[in-house]
Amino acid sequence: MIHIPKSEYSRRRKALMAQMEPNSIAILPAAAVAIRNRDVEHVYRQDSDFQYLSGFPEPQAVLVLIPGRVHGEYILFCRERNAERELWDGLRAGQEGAIRDFGADDAFPITDIDDILPGLIEGRDRVYSAMGSNPEFDRHLMEWINVIRSKANLGAQPPNEFVALDHLLHDMRLYKSAAEVKVMREAARISARAHVRAMQACRAGLHEFSLEAELDYEFRKGGAKMPAYGSIVAAGRNSCILHYQQNDATLKDGDLVLIDAGCEIDCYASDITRTFPVSGKYSAEQKAIYELVLASQEAAFAEIAPNKNWNQAHEATVRVITAGLVKLGLLQGDVDELIASEAYKAFYMHRAGHWLGMDVHDVGEYKVGGEWRVLEVGMALTVEPGIYIAPDNQNVAKKWRGIGVRIEDDVVVTKTGCEILTGGVPKTVAEIEALMAAARTQAA
Repeated sequence: MIHIPKSEYSRRRKALMAQMEPNSIAILPAAAVAIRNRDVEHVYRQDSDFQYLSGFPEPQAVLVLIPGRVHGEYILFCRERNAERELWDGLRAGQEGAIRDFGADDAFPITDIDDILPGLIEGRDRVYSAMGSNPEFDRHLMEWINVIRSKANLGAQPPNEFVALDHLLHDMRLYKSAAEVKVMREAARISARAHVRAMQACRAGLHEFSLEAELDYEFRKGGAKMPAYGSIVAAGRNSCILHYQQNDATLKDGDLVLIDAGCEIDCYASDITRTFPVSGKYSAEQKAIYELVLASQEAAFAEIAPNKNWNQAHEATVRVITAGLVKLGLLQGDVDELIASEAYKAFYMHRAGHWLGMDVHDVGEYKVGGEWRVLEVGMALTVEPGIYIAPDNQNVAKKWRGIGVRIEDDVVVTKTGCEILTGGVPKTVAEIEALMAAARTQAA
């Protein structure tokens, strides 16, 4: 299994500290354990920012960075080793493991944080923290500050400035290193196999969840602990619901299935959408819509390269889709005027993509100083145009109604354009029909 190397976490911490003001401290908590119901917990997933800087997978931990501290700049507060608890819940790194395996310069028990952290904060001019994203931790932080303030008459110096860590950290996360791209390729490879498996398994009479089970099997088999987000398996009219999550309808011949699903590896997401016919053969109308979406995606790929801005790919999809809808008779009028009046939004109501990384809708600004962000090498994004013709749309001929198509791939900006990470899933009508026909022949 491909992982982010220990040296990369160290490099990230150094890069962040290099941007911090002198005599400052950064404090970041691990994700809290989330309760599913009563005393049952959700599968633990580390906070992405905490993971990005530490690779430390445990809850009840706090990461502290103090640039220039003589006794070590990186401190980790974490749970102590405990034979009884480890018997129930699994092994812990403890303080020794935090230093040995996760590169901490210093490590203390999390139970000692109230005694130790105020002393580390005291005398620092500026505190960087993830303000607002964890209200409970914000409250603890203010308690520690108040401990220092209460000793001001004894000469203690509380910090006079608090800064959100997000701005520095999220800009760093926007640029993917070679190691990150390697992990994202692996997540994409596993997800691609899952989509192929779902296409091969598809038959009328099965349920949407039958295909979801095929996805989950392939994710887990490939080493992914969990999907990167709730998988969408939407058949028939459900394909026109953008964030459909029921996944329980019956698959019927004549319908399309839209699957939007991807796994995560080492906390890095993949995000793929394919739309294919339950019967293994597209109808004339389904094929026309599908090939229009595919052409718009190809046009978007051509607009993803260094020095092009974020919006150019989206604009390319809008132009191709609007012109295509006019040609098919689904929109009437002049293409430029239809684009200006946003008439296409009745069929294509979302953006062409989003940043991708540790979060499936990853961090990073889309605009800088009011202008669309210029793409640079290492930025990762999805390209996912779609056309959705509502089942009750009375403005179009009945034969078009209820067709929903989205095609989504993950790309990384390269020096010359972009690398498509998710090319392992068939995408043309001919490829998809051939794959499904071969699977049926084999099954027979």
